[in-house]
Amino acid sequence: MEHPIDHSRPLRVVIIGAGISGLVSSIRLTQRLPNVTIQIYEKNADIGGTWYENRYPGCACDIPAHVYQATFEPNHNWSEFYASAKEIHQYWKAVAAKYECEHHIKLCHEVVGATWDESRAKWEVKVRNTESDEIFSDSGDILLSCTGPLNAWMWPDIPGIHEFKGKLLHSASWDESFDWENKSIAIIGNGSSGIQLVPAMLPRSARIDHYIRGKTWIAPPLGSETIAKLGLNEKNKFSFSEEQLAHFQTNPEAYRAFRKDIEREILGIQAVTVLNTPAQQASIPKFTKHMQERLAAKPELASSMIPGFAPACRRLTPGPGYLEALVSPKVNVISEAIGSITENGIITKDGVHREVDAIVCATGFNTTFQPRFPLLGRNGMPLSEKWKKNPNTYLSMMTDQFPNYFVTLGPNGTLVGSLLLLIEKQVDYITACIAKMQRENIRVMTPRKSAVEAFTKFADKYFETTVFRTKCRSWYKGGSEDGRVVALWPGSAPHALKALSQPQWEDFEYEYSDGNETGWLGDGWTQAERTGDFHAWYLDDEHVDVPRLKGSV
Repeated sequence: MEHPIDHSRPLRVVIIGAGISGLVSSIRLTQRLPNVTIQIYEKNADIGGTWYENRYPGCACDIPAHVYQATFEPNHNWSEFYASAKEIHQYWKAVAAKYECEHHIKLCHEVVGATWDESRAKWEVKVRNTESDEIFSDSGDILLSCTGPLNAWMWPDIPGIHEFKGKLLHSASWDESFDWENKSIAIIGNGSSGIQLVPAMLPRSARIDHYIRGKTWIAPPLGSETIAKLGLNEKNKFSFSEEQLAHFQTNPEAYRAFRKDIEREILGIQAVTVLNTPAQQASIPKFTKHMQERLAAKPELASSMIPGFAPACRRLTPGPGYLEALVSPKVNVISEAIGSITENGIITKDGVHREVDAIVCATGFNTTFQPRFPLLGRNGMPLSEKWKKNPNTYLSMMTDQFPNYFVTLGPNGTLVGSLLLLIEKQVDYITACIAKMQRENIRVMTPRKSAVEAFTKFADKYFETTVFRTKCRSWYKGGSEDGRVVALWPGSAPHALKALSQPQWEDFEYEYSDGNETGWLGDGWTQAERTGDFHAWYLDDEHVDVPRLKGSV
């Protein structure tokens, strides 16, 4: 081989999506890998993914902002404990600018197809320019999907929905010019978006009809212990005072300790998810009391709101102000199923017709993990077919028959607590895989089918002992009541960090460039020798490992 042993083979990485995962990937690949070309295609007109697309009234993170940020780029200036979508989007814009991610990104470019070319060991990618509608081809040695599980919003399947003559909106495609002052509004859905929309739209609306398909637990605020210590107030959206912000800015160690306290508190949620533990059993009366107290002005709502299933079976949502909004005389909570939509309102299955000026669908996304475009692996295998019944993966990021393909936040790849830790660790793992391909002359890398099957069995066995397998309709189970848990990591956040800290290289199959398994040895020389820059680095202090003597400090 005509290259030194420490030569890094040049590789091209095509990344789909410039949300948080795409940005972190851009930063880490650039930081840690030489000889890598990165191209990110983003369908939207701006970066940010979820936090660019979701701009509905009240949109915010229901995880404390101080754990919903990059570990390497702490923000001491979050104005609220639960940051708004706008503030989160601005934070990631600043991160992207600081690390020059824009050099790798093409906005308004949507990937519409990807096919594995076995002969060239490359992914052939079809891309559509959304402004000109032009479709062109690109190729890469690695294909990395960073689209996330909640990026394809859907209208609800309700007869007559597009016959409505008033204003029809979806929470994930909000018309910011819409003015709901003194209008009657129907809000369909009580997932996290609906829970935020109701209190946000209530003050200016004339009336809200809130249609709820199923019962859901409204949790006390996540991070409530820290909130109490800081004396934050729900009435002002848990905003920080100028003195508190100044303290964070001038005391980095105190700020680090504050972040660690929140992390520990958030990670404690995991105990609630394990069946028959004291924490899980105590959560039911605790959450019931919380909801009953906040619904005290309309106690009859408790029976239609409080679920029979265990807390955390569906995604736990704190929803500050939501329950208080439901007891307002301007809010009508309707649990009767919707039958159809007319030109001027909604008819429930009991025959009641309610006229409204606008309908807001907070009805969620396609959560099946099906790719949004044709993605063909070996022998033309469509990923949509492979994952149709069982989206099985290896460690949530890879699957057999799809070489050199990685995904962040894929099946079994999200967490109950803070997601940012997992995103960073997944990107670290993927970076290590690409580095190995560069270092060891690897042309093709694929997880073994047996490793994929083993991880699937491990996940299923883990979830048997958790509340997620109890009967409730949840996107964790692809929108079903009792299906396989396909969204969550099978374990705690620290468990995921440990599992992804060091790849198990024996779980992969490899093909080498030119069929040469020893190609990584190069030509018998190192790069420094060939450039005349060799300086016996192995004698530098950081490379000399001095054994510690017994009794030494």
